[in-house]
Amino acid sequence: MATTPQLPANPSLERLEDQQNWYSQKSRAARRAFKRIKVAEIVSAALIPFLTGQQWPYVTYVVGGLGVLITILEGVLHLNQYQENWTTYRATAESLKHEKFLYLAKAGPYADAADPQVALAERVEALISQESSQWMASVQKVAQTGQAK
Repeated sequence: MATTPQLPANPSLERLEDQQNWYSQKSRAARRAFKRIKVAEIVSAALIPFLTGQQWPYVTYVVGGLGVLITILEGVLHLNQYQENWTTYRATAESLKHEKFLYLAKAGPYADAADPQVALAERVEALISQESSQWMASVQKVAQTGQAK
């Protein structure tokens, strides 16, 4: 006998939790990538003046390579927008968390809502849509600045 899949008790709340987890995970990943690249840039930049004063063989190639590395890393940061994604994703995750607590407490817009679950669905989708629009605008901005060079 085939079983039919069970619908979630509250699909709006499950969507909210799924999206909150997604945005939190993406925020952490972007933060880690940003900080790792920045640390590599800082270490590379700090090594250049030290190495410049050394009389070791091939030191000029190492110094030149560090300069190239810094340029590449900065380009990757600009292209992938890690810092912007980190902060935007974190803000969206926190907004979703805020919505969840308002909904569970039947406070704010949910206090007088005829159907709080419908209100939750609309507000969650609005937050996600707003973040998606901001992301698309930042991608287009990066593409335009890349083409202008």
